[in-house]
Amino acid sequence: MSDEEQNGDVETRRQRLDFLRSEHRDLNDVIERLEDAPILDRLQMQRLKKRKLRLKDEIGRLEALVVPDIIA
Repeated sequence: MSDEEQNGDVETRRQRLDFLRSEHRDLNDVIERLEDAPILDRLQMQRLKKRKLRLKDEIGRLEALVVPDIIA
């Protein structure tokens, strides 16, 4: 793989990472608002929290690919 292809791949991953982080923040805001709501739909809350955890896992995987390991 050429340097140009690797740079493009890294840029694509960074863009995906930015998107996932934004979605994670948005989901967190929704969860906080629902927790303050007078009627709490537990099933919906459970689904949202699972989605948030999946996003966090995917963010972690992408960060590991984008950020190089540096041995001190």
